Amino acid sequence: MKSHETPVAQTGAIDSACQQPAGATAVLVLADGKVFWGMGLGAEGEAVAEVCFNTSMTGYQEILTDPSYAGQIITFTFPHIGNVGTNEQDIETVTPSCRGAIFRVDITQPSNWRATRDLDTWLKSHNLSAISGIDTRVLTRLIRDGGAPNGCIAHHPDGKFDLEALRAKAAAWPGLNGMDLAKEVTCTQTTSWKEQRWDLETGYTALTDPEFHVVAVDFGAKRNILRSLASQGCRVTVVPAETTASEILAHKPDGVFLSNGPGDPAATGVYAIPMVQELLSHKDLPIFGICLGHQILALALGAKTTKMHLGHRGANHPVKDFTTNKVEITSQNHGFMVDKASLPANVEETHISLFDSTNQGIRLKDRPVFSVQYHPEASPGPQDSQYLFKRFRDLMAERR
Repeated sequence: MKSHETPVAQTGAIDSACQQPAGATAVLVLADGKVFWGMGLGAEGEAVAEVCFNTSMTGYQEILTDPSYAGQIITFTFPHIGNVGTNEQDIETVTPSCRGAIFRVDITQPSNWRATRDLDTWLKSHNLSAISGIDTRVLTRLIRDGGAPNGCIAHHPDGKFDLEALRAKAAAWPGLNGMDLAKEVTCTQTTSWKEQRWDLETGYTALTDPEFHVVAVDFGAKRNILRSLASQGCRVTVVPAETTASEILAHKPDGVFLSNGPGDPAATGVYAIPMVQELLSHKDLPIFGICLGHQILALALGAKTTKMHLGHRGANHPVKDFTTNKVEITSQNHGFMVDKASLPANVEETHISLFDSTNQGIRLKDRPVFSVQYHPEASPGPQDSQYLFKRFRDLMAERR
């Protein structure tokens, strides 16, 4: 079934000419009244969130389980989502934090030797609603030109929908500005992590002889980030987002890692910035931040962050590393950015996006502290940026 987009008046009301196609069991209604009809997948129900898009051609299970997607409905621009099924290994967190998904075509039967369930069954098991049959090209252009809108996705097999009520829910949702979502996705207690990156022959193996000890502050950490640290010989102690600097230092770490995560960095920064600033007072302590951790570090240093008109979400983003003059293709997922003009004099910009020249990395000139905006753990790929974990390891080795 083809999707139908109905033009609406600028008042935001649902157009009276909007017609529901026969057999439609799901609908996406945006805050401005635009309507996209389709077929429901996953769990029955409704979800309200910011609607974004991801351009990755692989790794949909990793994307759906990335905690950084809390508060968002993900539009997949690649049409063949679900073709390799799902398994219990390719997850970035046990409980997905995204609020829904949008696909171009129906989910096909899985064809992969590692698959244990089809994607539709997996979505139901996590109470996630999805919709297929949407013209994702139209929706992607809408997001690209107008910015990520608020939307409500509804899946009702009986085909009964109150479009105005759905539009009102979308319009009433406050949006991500000022929203601290790290509290929703962080761990609740301190844990230890030793699992290393996946290998074709051995799968996941445990680190048996750690050389370094890293404390990872969990703002919404992806598992493959923790695996990447372990694969560099690091025993990782994972602590909740609101852990204080003194509690972190009590673990006697060789280095501190600030993880990725969702929401507005300024909101999370209310409690995270003082923690990072106290850690920075220990001038020889290596610190490495990714994504939200990068933004929190920048705020702690006196810089500013702002919400982007169009965030970076995909696995094809070119970034230049000024420290090596090399270009790497990166995996990204962020809707906020560091304002490079606000960086203080003792902070050097190390990476920029070759799409829009936005800041992608910083380091301090006088201490072993650095961060990047993108996701070097390559889950989903590419793996061009794995060198950053070795760079962190080298800083800890130099400290010794």
